[in-house]
Amino acid sequence: QDHLVESGGGLVQAGGSLKLSCAASGITFSNYGMGWFRQAPGKEREFVAYMRRLGGNTSYADSVKGRFTISRDNAKDTLYLPMISLKAEEAAVYYCAAAPRDPPGDCERENGHHYAYWGRGTRVTVSS
Repeated sequence: QDHLVESGGGLVQAGGSLKLSCAASGITFSNYGMGWFRQAPGKEREFVAYMRRLGGNTSYADSVKGRFTISRDNAKDTLYLPMISLKAEEAAVYYCAAAPRDPPGDCERENGHHYAYWGRGTRVTVSS
């Protein structure tokens, strides 16, 4: 069973915007901290953003601060990532992930090992 399903990816011109969604099922969504990661071809997976279980506190990779905004709707079991001013180098497969407990620190939040569930990803292509 896919507990997390991403959507909203697609082709956009550099400078454009997209809004990603991640729909959760089969888990108590509000009990999980939620993160977004991305992986470009030939590159390591990298952390993008995180939101704590009950919302509120968020964390971002420095490269996306001010342009990406993570949010969640616990009533709809859905995580969002509106992205603006996209850059060509941000083309990647974007994944959402669910952490059963809020990671205790930056390292745990960003290395991906703290997450119990991952989606299959949605591809974002940015044309320059």
